[in-house]
Formats: sequence, structure tokens, C-alpha cells
Amino acid sequence: MLQRKIPAVYMRGGTSKGVFFRADAVPADPAGRDALLLRVLGSPDPYGKQVDGMGGATSSTSKVVLVGPSSRDDCDLDYLFGAVDIHRPVIDWSGNCGNLTSAVAPFAIREGLVPAPANGIAQVRIWQANIGKRIVARVPMRDGKVVELGDFHLDGVTFPAAEIVLDFLDPADAAGGLFPTGRALERVDIPGLGAVEVTLINAGNPHIFIAAESLGLTGAELPDAINGDAELLRRCEQIRAHCTVLMGLAGSAEEATRLRPHTPKLAWVSRPQPYPGAGGKPVAAADIDLTARILSMGKAHHAMTGTGGVALAAAAGVEGTLVQRLTGQLVIGGQPLRIGHPSGVMAVGATVRPQGADWTVEKVTMSRSARRLMEGWVLV
Repeated sequence: MLQRKIPAVYMRGGTSKGVFFRADAVPADPAGRDALLLRVLGSPDPYGKQVDGMGGATSSTSKVVLVGPSSRDDCDLDYLFGAVDIHRPVIDWSGNCGNLTSAVAPFAIREGLVPAPANGIAQVRIWQANIGKRIVARVPMRDGKVVELGDFHLDGVTFPAAEIVLDFLDPADAAGGLFPTGRALERVDIPGLGAVEVTLINAGNPHIFIAAESLGLTGAELPDAINGDAELLRRCEQIRAHCTVLMGLAGSAEEATRLRPHTPKLAWVSRPQPYPGAGGKPVAAADIDLTARILSMGKAHHAMTGTGGVALAAAAGVEGTLVQRLTGQLVIGGQPLRIGHPSGVMAVGATVRPQGADWTVEKVTMSRSARRLMEGWVLV
């Protein structure tokens, strides 16, 4: 039997990596598409290593992206993201990857899917098909090529690169609003664990925010310690699954765990505190507005998800959320929220305003970087 060759590009976007495809290079049928992409990544793998595929055996590196011309007048590209489960034959298409969003426009420019100026800044309008939202990417260009190298440092990425600015426009859920339950703070009864306070928010992706102390944590934990605590991960998934039902995203907690591992994401937050970053870089309390640790596909993220930054910044601009209560102020008008994560600091600015009894998030802005790592064909 001969292998099949499929054109693809392996890219880093923000603090994630993934395999990028033109949308017309993979089967249109969802079942055939998923079977192909699972094999490309090397999933499912009972050994948890994805040795026989392109996946990197972590939630940050087991990802696929499909990009094509947009059918919408207000966008240039359609972008679909898949979170590939390492151990099970599941690709979760329920949400976006904020980090890999930064690589979408550079990929498309290189592929000739969207025009760009020879020099200056290419402004690319992206339709994020998973969540039905618009994102604008501003990509530096020089001599007709995307500028990939530069002096922009991103905590969680070893080498500097060129800065790409992303605007997530109106990121709140169109149907259910910013808060799926209509409240900025909820007290939820979790079977076997009791009552916990959470903020359930849908901005960028659905998220669940809980105070670190509610989990018996300080908020300064690093990924190895988190991922080595099986009981903690079990409790977190129990909370996540039950809140998923409360948010109207699954019919049962069992369904949430089995079919929807990517979203909503659970993060715990705490007041600013000093801690040693995962890469050896110390984080000072004076340099951050809060600390946050987020789980991705059941494991601790080594930095902060891009959409986690979107949701945290949005929550910081709404009075009464768990995040706003911890920061002690309303972070509004695009003022950056400085989030302390395991690898350093992420600054995200949200423009939030009250609208009657509700709140509107006009846009959330962050800077990322992206780089092509390999281009050619993947073999299946």
C-alpha cells in the first residue's frame, strides 16, 4: 500500500504548534476529514506520544488548522481549528485556538489565498468558523514576504520573532451573550465536592474561572506539579464537566468529558504573587494584575491559551466577576490586563462597556508571533 501525499505547513503560532492545510486539500466529508487528520497527527495513541505522526504529544502541539478563501463579504479567510485528542479518536471542533490564530494570515499570504502589500502591514480579516466570529490580523510585510524574524519576545517561546497584532472583534457568544447563565458570578454545586463560586463566560471560547483557593491551591503552581496530581485533575474535570452542562454546551457531564474536551476551558485565578517561571524567568507581583493557570485538553497549559487571555481580559472589565474581584478594579477601555502564567506574562487589552443590564465586549487585542517551521507534504 502506498502512502498519500497532502500539501501542508507545520507552523508555530503564539505558544502553540500545528499542522496547517488549505481547506480544499482535505476531504469535505467530516468523517473522512477527521479520520485523515487523526492519522496525520498520530492519534489515537495508547502510548500518549504520537510517535507515528506529526503531533507533539501535548495539548499545545496536537492541533490542526484548515484555511480557505472566505465566502463572506466582510472577511478574507475562513479558518477552522481542530484540537486533536492524543489518546482517543476525537477531534474537538467546538472552539478556537487563539495562539494559532496568529499563524493563519501568514499561512494564507504565503499560499496566495489573500493579497498583501509588498511592504508595510497586511491587514487580514479572518472568519473564525468554529465560533462564528471575526478576527483582524495585522502582519508585517517586507519585499513581498511575511516578516517572521524580529525582536518581539513572547513568554513561553524561546526565540524572538516579528510581532503580529490580533483584534478579536465582538468575541462574546452571539446567541447566549457574555454570560451563558445571565450572571457574572455563580455558586455551583458539584457532586462530591460541594459548592464553588465560578464565573462562566463565553468570550473567544467558553471558559470557567474559579479561585485557586477553592481548589486548595495558591495559583503559583507550575505545569509539572499540576499534571502530576491526578486527583487535582480529576476534580477539575468534574467541575469543568458539570459547568459545561450549566452553560448549555452538553447534555450531561459524561458527554462533556467524552465529546467536548477542548471547551469550555477551566482556569484558576489568584491575586498577584511572585513565583519562578517554568523557563527560569522570575515573575514579580508588581508586573502582573493577577495570576492564572489554565487546563487544556485535561492538562496544564505551559503558558496561557490565547482565548484564555481574551476571556480573562473581558471578565476583568465586568463588575462582579471573579476576575474583576481579584484585580480590585475594572480593566476597561483597552487598558492591558497583565496575566501571570507559568511561563511569564501576557498583556491583553479589552474594550468593554455596559449595555443595559448586560455588557458588550467591542474587541480584545493581543500581540503574538508566528513562524513557518516546515513546508511540503505530510504522508498518510
